Amino acid sequence: MFISKMTFNQSGLFGQIDDLQDLAIIERPIRRSLKTAEEIEKLTVDEDLNDIERAVYLLSSGQDVQRASVVVNLPNLVRQNPAETFRRVVPKVREVLHVAGVEMQLAAAGSFLTILQDDIILIQTHTHSILQIVLLNLDHRDAVVSNSWLETLLSAIDALPKETIRQEILNPLVSKAQLSQSVQARLASCRILGKVAGKFESQIVKKDLLPLVRSLCQDVEYEVRSCMCRQLENIARGIGVDHTKAVVLPELVELARDEGSTVRLAAFDTIVNLLEMFDSDDRTRVIFPLVKAFCEKCFKADEAVLASLSCQYGRLCHGLSGSFTEEQHLWFLEFYKKLCILGLHLENGHCESQAYPLELERKYELVRKNCAYNFPAMVLFADPKCFLAELYPTFSSLCNDPEISVRRTVAAGFHEVVKLLGPNVHYIHKELVTLLQDDSLEVLDALMNTLQETLELATSRGEGAGSESKQVSVPDLIPALAAAEQKTAASLRWRVHEKLLQRYSCLPRIISGDQIYFRFLQRMFTIITNNNVLPVQREAARTLCVFLRYNRKLEQRQEIIGKVVDQLAQGRSYWNRLRYLDLCEIAMELFSKSYFCKHFLLPALELVNDPVANVRYKLCCLLPRLKSTVRLPAEKPMLQQLEFCVRRLLCREKDKDVVATIRKTVLELDKMDITEPYHKRHERDLLDQKKEKEENLLLEMEQLERQQSEGKLTIDKHADKKRRDSKTGLSVTKNMSGSTSGAALSSSTGKEMKKAKLARSRSLSSHPTTPKMVNSDKSLKGKETGSCPGTGKGSLLPINDDTLRSHHFSPTSTSMSPTPSTSMPVLIRSNTTNTLDHRSNGGKDTQSRKLTIQRKSNSFGMQSGRE
Repeated sequence: MFISKMTFNQSGLFGQIDDLQDLAIIERPIRRSLKTAEEIEKLTVDEDLNDIERAVYLLSSGQDVQRASVVVNLPNLVRQNPAETFRRVVPKVREVLHVAGVEMQLAAAGSFLTILQDDIILIQTHTHSILQIVLLNLDHRDAVVSNSWLETLLSAIDALPKETIRQEILNPLVSKAQLSQSVQARLASCRILGKVAGKFESQIVKKDLLPLVRSLCQDVEYEVRSCMCRQLENIARGIGVDHTKAVVLPELVELARDEGSTVRLAAFDTIVNLLEMFDSDDRTRVIFPLVKAFCEKCFKADEAVLASLSCQYGRLCHGLSGSFTEEQHLWFLEFYKKLCILGLHLENGHCESQAYPLELERKYELVRKNCAYNFPAMVLFADPKCFLAELYPTFSSLCNDPEISVRRTVAAGFHEVVKLLGPNVHYIHKELVTLLQDDSLEVLDALMNTLQETLELATSRGEGAGSESKQVSVPDLIPALAAAEQKTAASLRWRVHEKLLQRYSCLPRIISGDQIYFRFLQRMFTIITNNNVLPVQREAARTLCVFLRYNRKLEQRQEIIGKVVDQLAQGRSYWNRLRYLDLCEIAMELFSKSYFCKHFLLPALELVNDPVANVRYKLCCLLPRLKSTVRLPAEKPMLQQLEFCVRRLLCREKDKDVVATIRKTVLELDKMDITEPYHKRHERDLLDQKKEKEENLLLEMEQLERQQSEGKLTIDKHADKKRRDSKTGLSVTKNMSGSTSGAALSSSTGKEMKKAKLARSRSLSSHPTTPKMVNSDKSLKGKETGSCPGTGKGSLLPINDDTLRSHHFSPTSTSMSPTPSTSMPVLIRSNTTNTLDHRSNGGKDTQSRKLTIQRKSNSFGMQSGRE
């Protein structure tokens, strides 16, 4: 046992020794990297030297790090002592730059640019010395260093006077633009020419610069021609419109037919940028054939240029649209449609990618992405009224493109298309639902940025010409919105989920309150109680408060508030109780003070007894804002309750953080009414009054809708009753007419008897039962008008006699009357007329009519009168 212990101890000891040896090995390079005494002595500088002397000493005998620090600090030296700096330090910097590395060269370029732009040079010779250094280093063998000095010069031109530019830059530029110079020097000359063209008058540019421009446009190197072609825009703006047509346009035409694709592309981009400087005749005769040939050539043989062409296509069509004929307009539109499906083939009505090499497939994807970016401009070009016939299939294919980048670009510009379509927005409701149901969160994220504007326009403007289409799309829209939220919630991209919930706050202006209540409200509760991301929970709480704010049904609002108190304020998890306090902060912003005090304040104050210190701590921080919602003297009991909570926390609280917070809160509560300015308090009161008026208006609208619905229900019940009564009267009339016809068949033929029966029937038609029927009609009319809701003095739904008839009586009962009447209700009028007609017909046709028929007709007349 002892031996085993010794073995274990020895093994542990040896293990520790090995660890120490490893540490020693690690420390060796650290010791070697330390500076020796000689190196430290070389880095040491005499403290008695001033800044200028120290800079000269370091540039002369210092190391690279010290020299770089002097170069970086050069602008400060110029500000402190410009004369000595340019006399002693700048020449040393010029010497050092001959052998300096890339880092010091870049630092020097930045320092000299700062000196030239800060306007701290007072003497012309100083500018001359700096520009000499800049121009000298333009020909540096390192391309990165050369470009850095060139950018320094181009940026400094804006701050330099004309005379300095003419003497110091233009004069050396003539020699650097010659063919004998390097390609790098000629490329720099092209950019400098484009920069200085805007500094001089058009005559100087035409006289001094245009010869150099022509020679560089005809350079033997395609890189130089391309670079000079891109600077022709600045040259054209410098010489004006007249000289542009005579000088620049011929050069552009020649460069657009160049053998190099980059030169042709540069010419195309320059033409697009200069479209406003060409008149209509030039656009029709010169620009259109040139651009058409360029597009056809790129589409057939040059896929690399197609990306830039598709990017500029919207600007090109928009700039040339005023000069196009109908045929030219159609050609450009059809070419755009080809670009939108480049690299795809249609199968079963869907666009699918073809098998191409990866590089070519990426180029085609970029072309379609640029086409999606330019789609709003093409809607303007084609006229929004022709969208359905011309561009809808193309838009649908872009929304269903197999590449995510294309669909994301379409989603980002969807709101622009909605604006342009106006009343025809219902055309793209299906595509909106498709993008909401997209599998990629990137597409959904791009759509979320403008979802509120898109939904408002898509549901409001579709009522004119396409209200039927809108009714079909809205049921599809709600499941799509719900599915989008479920998809983002299941992902790890919580910021997209937060953004989506924030956009859902616009739903009360888009869909009905019942749809929100049954489809989205419970989901907000689930997110608040179960989600693990705090920003998402708070955004869900805000959206829930917005839904509650604009709900117009009292029962639903009461149920929502009850759920909030039950699941959050009185929830079992302290996390839910903390979320209730977050919800209170949001509710104080959205609701009026009276509404908040009535529904939210007391459950919040009850959390003073919460067993978790975090909840009490957050309540302490929230007490000043809670007090600001109490209005005196109407809500004095609420203030007393709040003061009781404060006293309870001061007396019984044991957590040190909560105690410290409540003491600070007490001081804030005491200073609230004193420190706050009057104008801020007045503005807050006005805002609160506005909120309260809106809430009262919602209550009034709710009461009005309820009364109208009740009135309509009563009217419908009354109309159903009258319809049933009319059907009963109609069956009795039919039975009476059947009995009369039977009597006519059984009667005997005789002339005397016919005359007697005819006289009897005439006397029957003038029977005194008719006045009784009229009186009963009057009494019935009075009852109907008196019992109808909405006709009283204080009614909210005024209805005149005509509308009363239209509500009370159905068209079937009205069609029974051969002659409509305006003096009595239609139903009663038709019953009376039919009865009299049956009597008169029976008196003419029957040969033997007895007194029993008279009794039957009298009794039927009185029955219909009672009805």
